[in-house]
Amino acid sequence: MLRLDLNCDLGEGAGHDAELMPLITSVNIACGAHAGDFLRMQATVALAQRHGVAIGAHPGYADRENFGRCEVALPADTLRELVTAQIAALARLGPLRHVKPHGALYNLAARDREVAAVVAGAVRAADPLLVLFALAGSELARAGRAAGLAVAEEVFADRTYQRDGSLTPRAQPGALITEEAAAVAQVLRMVREGVVHATDGTNVRVKADTVCVHGDGPHAVAFARRLRKELAAAGIELKAFAAGP
Repeated sequence: MLRLDLNCDLGEGAGHDAELMPLITSVNIACGAHAGDFLRMQATVALAQRHGVAIGAHPGYADRENFGRCEVALPADTLRELVTAQIAALARLGPLRHVKPHGALYNLAARDREVAAVVAGAVRAADPLLVLFALAGSELARAGRAAGLAVAEEVFADRTYQRDGSLTPRAQPGALITEEAAAVAQVLRMVREGVVHATDGTNVRVKADTVCVHGDGPHAVAFARRLRKELAAAGIELKAFAAGP
């Protein structure tokens, strides 16, 4: 049977956390930089524990005004400390299973080898048993493995792809898939065939260990429910990512 981890970014103040948590298998919790604070982190960790959802840190740039979606040029030491401090802040509230960078940091680490190495190194320094969630086929996925980390290659339900396997930047037209049926079909193909249809019409190979559903849209809960139903109907088991066979 095919297995898939279903992850979501929560603790960001979108208002759907309580409804989404029972529908996912892994949660990426904002650690107070791009969003969140101690009380929200604490509440989100407790909610995840109540539903048996694997907990991960979701570190991003300390840029609340832009929700961590603008790249910030930082020296390697500063970036390392930024990531390390956010992981540590969440780890104080409960055991962590994984780390997934947020927003612009995620996208930069996906394509920049040096940034990817810093992020992967920070995760390993925090705990070498943590799983690194990284865009499928990206520099971050490679850096995570080079650092000796288990890596969950991530795909996206509601984002379109470029021919190099990168996500279409949010500022460009067509970056988001707004039709539920199209998003579901994209996920099913990525999981069953290991392929995603890029915006230029080419087929791109991807490895789908975990799929992200965004928790900040008005239809986030309805889509998560539909995706779970469609995955079950396709014989795909939903389970938190675990390294190994």
